[in-house]
Amino acid sequence: MAGNGKHENEGIWDSAAPGWARWEAELMGAATEATEQMLDAANIKPGMRVLDLACGAGSQTIQAARRVGPSGRVFANDIASKMLTFVASNVAAAGLTNVETLHGPAEGLSESGLRVDAATCRLGLMLFQSPQNALAAVRSVLAENGRFAVLVVASPQDNLLFSKTMMIALKHAGKTPPPPGSPGLFALSDPARLENLFRAAGYIDTRIEQVTARLSIASVGDALTMMKEAFGAYRAVLADLDDEKRDVAWSEIGDCIEQFSDQGSVGADMTFRLASGANSPT
Repeated sequence: MAGNGKHENEGIWDSAAPGWARWEAELMGAATEATEQMLDAANIKPGMRVLDLACGAGSQTIQAARRVGPSGRVFANDIASKMLTFVASNVAAAGLTNVETLHGPAEGLSESGLRVDAATCRLGLMLFQSPQNALAAVRSVLAENGRFAVLVVASPQDNLLFSKTMMIALKHAGKTPPPPGSPGLFALSDPARLENLFRAAGYIDTRIEQVTARLSIASVGDALTMMKEAFGAYRAVLADLDDEKRDVAWSEIGDCIEQFSDQGSVGADMTFRLASGANSPT
């Protein structure tokens, strides 16, 4: 979106973009069914105009674009301009022509002139500085009774690979887990808080459910490389460490990943909250 200055977090996500693009298919391939459930919760149908917020490299954008078909359109929005270059190339490789990219923070949507029938956000809302503002911004471009559906990471105990490795990163960075209300992997794991955010932003007919997926990575080394290259949340935690201390942190994270390996490959359950709500009539 034109007119937006560089956002304070854009650099972190730009730096993670090549890694995320490299690993998104493998990481989120496990969540293909969960993504379809998100598209169902947003009530996405052929011919619709859809916003995909915090789109990453766009694998879920492509799923939405296939669902709306050639008479529909998907608007892929991300704070990181480099992410959008991968979206464009991935969409072209998929042979689709019904996707448009929009660069900028969620808060800029209300000034964009965009109007959509439905909206989605897969594994992004919990990392926003203000999920409340993002929900309000999406509602400002959403048609009356249009639905916004999001996937966020559920509780730490239901996502042990991520919670254990994140605790190691925080320890080495000398940081404590983010307090409730602060951005982080598990910031929106409480279903009551998630529902309250939707309602406070003016959504009606809110629904919260739990969906699961099984992550499988070929090796411990691959899993560690994936975390290093693709996970902006980890990069942000470790950003202030010098190279030596960062290497020590990653080494311990690698040891932790070993706990989830079986005959070389890494497997872990992933549990998400699927939340959705409809734009109330004005």
